Amino acid sequence: MAASGKSFESGPEVRTVAGVLRGGWESSAAVFRGIPFAESPVGELRFAAPRPVRDWDGVRPAVASGPPPPQSAVLAASRNTAGDDWLTVNVWTPQPDSAAELPVMVWFPGGGYAMGDAALPQYDAGHLAATGTVVVTLNYRLGIEGFAQIEGAPANRGLLDQVAALEWVRDNIRVFGGDPGRVTVFGQSAGAGSIAALLAMPRAAGLFGRAIAQSVPGTFFSAELAADLTAAFAAELGVAPTASGLSAVPPDLLPAAGDAVFAKMGQWRERWGQITHRPIPYAPVVDGDVLPTTPWEALAEGAARDIELLVGHTRDEHRLFSLIDGVLGRVTREQTETALHVLAPWPDGPQRYREAFPSAADEELYELVNADWLFRMPSVRLADAQIAGGGRAHLYELTWTAPGMGGALGACHGLDVPLVFGNLGSGQTAVLIGDVPSPEAVELSARIRRSWTSFVAQGDPGWPAYGVERRLTQVFDTVSRVTAYPEEASRILWQDFAFPPLPLLAG
Repeated sequence: MAASGKSFESGPEVRTVAGVLRGGWESSAAVFRGIPFAESPVGELRFAAPRPVRDWDGVRPAVASGPPPPQSAVLAASRNTAGDDWLTVNVWTPQPDSAAELPVMVWFPGGGYAMGDAALPQYDAGHLAATGTVVVTLNYRLGIEGFAQIEGAPANRGLLDQVAALEWVRDNIRVFGGDPGRVTVFGQSAGAGSIAALLAMPRAAGLFGRAIAQSVPGTFFSAELAADLTAAFAAELGVAPTASGLSAVPPDLLPAAGDAVFAKMGQWRERWGQITHRPIPYAPVVDGDVLPTTPWEALAEGAARDIELLVGHTRDEHRLFSLIDGVLGRVTREQTETALHVLAPWPDGPQRYREAFPSAADEELYELVNADWLFRMPSVRLADAQIAGGGRAHLYELTWTAPGMGGALGACHGLDVPLVFGNLGSGQTAVLIGDVPSPEAVELSARIRRSWTSFVAQGDPGWPAYGVERRLTQVFDTVSRVTAYPEEASRILWQDFAFPPLPLLAG
C-alpha cells in the first residue's frame, strides 16, 4: 500500500509508445519503476548497440526497479537482483498528465563506470519531484559490458545506452507530465563524465537542453589504451579480446576479470601510466566515432554552445578515496612525491605544486594533486571550455564539511548527492551526514535543491554565470556566498592542460 492509500490496482496508468504501464503512488508523486527503454543486451544483442524495446500487450506493472547491470564485486554495494533487463528507467512525476508540460531531470548514476544502480535509496527522487519536476533515473551497461574496447563491437556501449534512454524520454515523457523540450541531464562522478561525453557526442544532439555535471572525472581513454586493457581482461578469462570470445563468458561472471585486473594494475604502470596510480580500469573511449574527441576539445570548439551548463566539484574530492585506501591521516612523504610526479601537469609539476602551496604539508599536497587531477580541474576546465566555445556555464564548489567521522572527510567526493536528492538520514549517507541530519544539513540540502530545480526550469540557478574575467562561483556552505573561483592556485597550475585522451605508454 502506498503512502497515499492507493493500491497497485488503482495506481496511475500511462500509455507509452511500447504499451501501457501501471505504477504506484509514493507520497505526492506517481512513481513508475523498471520501465525498459531498450531490449535486454544479451544473447544475439550482447555487446551490441541498444535496440528499441518491443511492444507489449495489456498493462505492464511498473512498481519494481529493474535489476542492476553486472558489475564489480570489489566495488559495488548494489542489490543482488537476478535478471537481464538491465536497461530500464524509473520515473517520478507529481502530475502524470500529458498536458502538464513540466521540466524533466534525467539522472545518470556514478560509480567509476564499474558500478551503479539507479534503484539505490540515495537516488529516490521524491523530494525533487515535489518541486514540480519529472525525474528519470536510469541504468546503463558498466565495466567490460559497457566500456571495454572490443573488436567486433561498437565502442562506448554504456554511452549508447544513455543516448537510447534519452531517446525514450523524448518519445515518452509527455505522458508522464514532462516536457520533452525541457530536459536537463544531471549526474555525479562517472555520471558527470558521461554527461561531459554526451555534450561532445553527435548522437546526443538535440536530446537535452541543459546539463548539470557534478565532479567531472578527467579520465578518458585513447582507443589504444582501452584495447590494451581489454586484452588484459580477456587474458584473465583465457578467451580472445573480441565480441565472440568474450560472449562465451556469462555476463554475471565477466566482472570478475575486471576485478582481477583492477587488483594488480600497479604491475602495468610503465604501460598504462596514471590510471594505475588510482586504479581506473574503465572510462569512455575517444574512438573517433561514438565519441569523436574529448569533451574539453569539443566544447571549446562550440559543440555545446546551445546547451546551458551547470558544473562544479567538492573541495576535498579525494579524501573519501584516501579513507578507502587506508591512508587518510597518515600519508607519507614518499607517497606524496609519487603522486606529484605521476599526476601533476608538466615535467616540473611537483615543483610548481610546492611553490604554489608553500605552507602545505605532505598530506595536503597529496590530497590536492589527486583531487585536482581526477575531479576538480576537469570540472572547472569544462566550464572554461564551454565559455571558450561561445556557450554559457555556471560554476559551483561545495565546501561544507560533512559532520560524519568527526569531519575528517571534509567536503568529500559524493557529499553532494544526498544534498541534491534530499535523502539525508539513511544508508551510506549516514556515514557522511550522521543518523540524524542537523538543521544546517537540511537547510543546505534545500538550498542546493532549489538551485538545481531553478536551473532546470529557467536556466538560472540563482547566481551569475561564470566568465573568464571574474570567474564567479557559487560556494555552498553553512554560509554560502558568490566569489571568485576559490581554488585559483590549482586552476593556474592546470590552465594550459588539455586533458587529452590517456595514452598507451608502451606498445
